Amino acid sequence: MNTLQFLMDGFSIAFQWQNILFAFVGVLIGTAVGVLPGIGPMSGVALLIPVTATLTAGLPTEAAAASSIILLAGVYYGAMYGGSTTSILLNTPGESSSVVTTLDGYQMAKQGRAGSALSIAAIGSFAAGIISLIGLVLLAEPLSNVALQFGPAEYFSLMLLGLAAVSGLAGKSMTKALMMTVFGLMLGTIGIDAVSGIARFTYDIPVLYSGLEFLTIAVGLFALGEVFKTVLERDHEDGTMAKIGRILPTRQDLKESAAPILRGSFLGFFIGVLPGAGATLASFFSYIGEKKFSKNPEQFGKGAIAGVAGPESANNAASGGAMIPLLTLGIPGSGTTAILMGALIMYNIQPGPLLFDDHPEVAWGLIASMFVGNLMLLILNMPLVKVFAKIIQTPKKYLLPIIIAISFFGVYAVQYTTFDLYLLLACGVLGYLFIKNDFPVAPLVLALVLGPMIENNMRRALTISNGEFSIFVTNPISLVLLLIAAAWLLVPLLLKLKGRSVVLNEEG
Repeated sequence: MNTLQFLMDGFSIAFQWQNILFAFVGVLIGTAVGVLPGIGPMSGVALLIPVTATLTAGLPTEAAAASSIILLAGVYYGAMYGGSTTSILLNTPGESSSVVTTLDGYQMAKQGRAGSALSIAAIGSFAAGIISLIGLVLLAEPLSNVALQFGPAEYFSLMLLGLAAVSGLAGKSMTKALMMTVFGLMLGTIGIDAVSGIARFTYDIPVLYSGLEFLTIAVGLFALGEVFKTVLERDHEDGTMAKIGRILPTRQDLKESAAPILRGSFLGFFIGVLPGAGATLASFFSYIGEKKFSKNPEQFGKGAIAGVAGPESANNAASGGAMIPLLTLGIPGSGTTAILMGALIMYNIQPGPLLFDDHPEVAWGLIASMFVGNLMLLILNMPLVKVFAKIIQTPKKYLLPIIIAISFFGVYAVQYTTFDLYLLLACGVLGYLFIKNDFPVAPLVLALVLGPMIENNMRRALTISNGEFSIFVTNPISLVLLLIAAAWLLVPLLLKLKGRSVVLNEEG
């Protein structure tokens, strides 16, 4: 009953006119972000943090944080919807978790069933969004209660697990992912040390005393990095676009996709809850599962509707599932949730077990707004499929200057320093070099967010134990978490070593 009451309070916040508007703008921009190849949810959310900070400037902190996070989360799950459009029509994934959708979606489009594929993707995404939200409502409260039992040692190990999970699964090379994690942790040490008050790595530059601003680094690495890549590599898509005929799916299409949608939703949700697993893994597992379940597996890759319905449901459910560790434990499981966490911390709101007690307006307002946002997405996506298909054809010469302008104006509006603009440019160049050389950027951003928290919890734990490092292994929960973190890194390594021909920096 208690949870239901909180959810009702959440809906009263979500139904405030400005929050309905923020949710609508979020899902609309999110769909556009998903539709535009190259701009993934991470770039979209990072770009919009400064915009939301400006829009909510006059509101009290709690209300401003609730409105901002409603808009940013809308961009996140909206992008998951939009990613299917380019996969189906152009054979070009809008973001990584839509890669699997190209296998059957584009084949369906070539057979003149693009409308059916797009509408099944929208229906599957809606069902998955609702299922994952019900899971979030049911699990949020009990999980936060468990997390309240955690001390500094357990938190240190839990955050280490979050880092290990993302490093273990990011990109093709685990070595490169670990290098990026360490680089992110190093950047996180710049500034005044919270415990001793000593300046670290600041070189007497006053602007560095407060540390590097997370927002500037995220926008630079993701948004500007992609801009430089597109400009320098003349990365212009020239795929032929499939025509959209009938929009609504046939009764047979609905019948064939009902079970894959349900299976994909549950599978995606549970994979999303695991830190580091993410939507891409969920959609791959779903596709493999559907092929196994199918009576005619030979149709997969030739336009099987289950090959669109399952993975699209799974990647949307995973984005809802990923919110659980973020909100209840303060552990972002992916690059995008790390950016959302950074946005909350900007408003002095710490995600974690106390979020539901200290800031119920933000937590439950966000959960309720995701119900509203998913409904908006379904209503938007069905009739406006052809409009979103037109967005794909936006010429890069118009799109890139807009992204650059939003990046610079946004960062300056929040920070008011020219130093941050130079840092933004430097991060843009770094972002391009990382992308070009296959270095995953998500572990860096995650390490930058988690680094200071890992350090603070480690030092608090050592203070409690009088400097004894054994506190991390004598504490049962902490030990289990550390063992899982070690397994997460070592198991893929051992599997790759067993398959002797597989080199460490290639995908196994």
